[in-house]
Amino acid sequence: MRLKNDPMTLKGPAGGIRLERNSRGVPCITAGNYEDLAFGHGFVHASDRQLQVLLTRLAYQGRLSECLTAHPELIAMDKKARRINFLPDPENQIARLDPELKKQLTAYVDGFNYFLTQNRPVFELRLLGYRPEPLRIEDVISLAKVMGFVGLAESQANMEKLILQMVQEGVDEERIRELFPYLRDDIDYNLLKKVSLVEPVVPDSLTWIGLLPRISASNAWAVSGELTVSGLPLLCNDPHLEVNRLPSIWQEVVLRIPGKTIKGAAFPGAPGVLIGRSDDLAFGVTYAFMDMIDYNIEHCRNGCYRRGENWVPFSRRREKIRLKKGRTEEAVFYENDLGVLEGDPYEEGYYLVMSWAAARGCGGSDFSYLQIPEAKDVPEAMTLYRQMQSGGWCFVLADVRGNIGLQMSGRLFKRVDKASGLLPQPAWEEGIAGPEFVDPKELPAVLNPESGFIVSANHDLNHLGPADPINLPVADHRARRITSMLKQSPPLDIAFMQTMQNDLFSLQAERLLPIITPLLPETKEAEILRAWDYSYAPQSRGAALFERIYREILLTVFGDNGLGREVMDYLLTETALLCYYFGNFDQVLLHPDSTWFREKDQEELLQQAVARGLSADVPEYGQTRRVTISHLLFGGKLPGWFGFDRGPIQLPGGRATILQGQICRTMNRTTTFGPSYRMVVDLGTQALFSNLPGGVSDRRFSRLYCNNMQNWLKGEYQEL
Repeated sequence: MRLKNDPMTLKGPAGGIRLERNSRGVPCITAGNYEDLAFGHGFVHASDRQLQVLLTRLAYQGRLSECLTAHPELIAMDKKARRINFLPDPENQIARLDPELKKQLTAYVDGFNYFLTQNRPVFELRLLGYRPEPLRIEDVISLAKVMGFVGLAESQANMEKLILQMVQEGVDEERIRELFPYLRDDIDYNLLKKVSLVEPVVPDSLTWIGLLPRISASNAWAVSGELTVSGLPLLCNDPHLEVNRLPSIWQEVVLRIPGKTIKGAAFPGAPGVLIGRSDDLAFGVTYAFMDMIDYNIEHCRNGCYRRGENWVPFSRRREKIRLKKGRTEEAVFYENDLGVLEGDPYEEGYYLVMSWAAARGCGGSDFSYLQIPEAKDVPEAMTLYRQMQSGGWCFVLADVRGNIGLQMSGRLFKRVDKASGLLPQPAWEEGIAGPEFVDPKELPAVLNPESGFIVSANHDLNHLGPADPINLPVADHRARRITSMLKQSPPLDIAFMQTMQNDLFSLQAERLLPIITPLLPETKEAEILRAWDYSYAPQSRGAALFERIYREILLTVFGDNGLGREVMDYLLTETALLCYYFGNFDQVLLHPDSTWFREKDQEELLQQAVARGLSADVPEYGQTRRVTISHLLFGGKLPGWFGFDRGPIQLPGGRATILQGQICRTMNRTTTFGPSYRMVVDLGTQALFSNLPGGVSDRRFSRLYCNNMQNWLKGEYQEL
């Protein structure tokens, strides 16, 4: 029953469905309406990505130790998933679905489950003794919320905890404010030092394994037809997610109903195309770096929290975690209107409550993206995207009428005056409790700007709307590089867009090197850096040397001179925080009068770092970028000749290049951030050119398991 190259037909809820594949194995689903398309899409995902969908579901349900193995790490991860409780109100969210969208979600899970009833579970699940339960609508809704939380919202929360730790460790207020310029709050050192951090960032708490995809960043840009060869807009997108995993996070698909074709990247576990195009509209997405998580401080005793002069009992949620082979563990979580407490309220003290804006009352609205193919133009699509609440996203759009636009989505807290969202607030003070949200119409948005192009690269876009959703943006190097390339080379075409997506020039290096070069000695190694062209090409020794010196600068300036070398080394080695927020540290390095250079001046500290960085042989950059592409379940657990893992490969790019490529250890494993899907669309044609890692299928012994990898590594595109 597996979907093969030969066309096959299915009976959907309303009519017949035709399933076929192109020469690369990409599924094409043809039906009479969207409901039948969704049924066929569910069937395809159960055929091609069953393992991915079902393991991801177990992870966010907190059932890994029940269905896989009762390993202590899995039990800890299950407890964390249960604490977050991604969808506490499933019945409410299902009831709030638009009737047509509910039909599509119902058809999707029916198609997925139909495949399960007609076929045995994939052999990996049989090997583990797990017989999957049917997929449900609430599973699909939960997945949408998980995508908005894991990785980026979570990283924002960790950075806010790090700021609190810096306060508790007595880091000078001026230094903290320099590192975090959006921090406008008054810092109450006396109160913040009383807070018990149950899960500090240093050392990092045990979190997720590779079953949940981690999102890092993304690029997207749209160009008006006035600047293009075809005379109609171009749109490009390359979301940066984990790329050292098999199967790849995305699966390409072509969906056809009478009079309309939709094609692009879908996320297994949900119907429809998230990044792609219809006949009339192209759409891409980046993470907005919207702050959707706030911490508040609760004063607790006797199982209660303080409100003014009153003490209010926490509600208690008990979760039974069934372990494989029959044992059961219980986890107890204490909750109030702000979120889940991180601590024991029966031990008097001050504890954090994490408030996630998307925790309750949303999820069903996220599927307005399924209506995008029916949008007649960019303004109509922007209205649909504003309805999405669970994740902070920036959608970049273009249409055949010549419009280009950007719309941010997500739930944003209305905060009290002066509150930046970066420091926890005392929950007992008036105006803190009872979260309210900003009107989505106040979020950043733009339609047809005078410049003729729109760039979204995780940088600060607050100027595009009345609200200020971003307080920890990524440094704007990628955004500025994209902008400069768009300005210098019109008229623009598909080939140039592909060149841009593979660009390896670092504006970060260009900006920092002038403060390093004067300190270089007259040696052969130093000459490599002087002659470097700021390119992160695999054969570059300059890139490798810059990276080594840059790390030593961070360890010296912020470690030896402030936070402690061990702390800074931990942040660099065992978390992804510097992957996102390196710009906060760079802005200090560029100012010799910074308070971070009060005890020792800038030149003295940089000189020490440069000397350390030059103390070893310099390899080619590519030799420092070797990673293995690991199987979702068996990664690193089986001999290489089994073929579940592939590589090692050399990951191209750097933290500040358009082709972003970052390698770090986080959650006790090596992870990578890179272009998980490259897409270029010219609205003057019906084409979509794409490039993605991995393959179509998660079946190790399928010819489609890893059939895209070489094209992805070479940056070669194929037309979908």
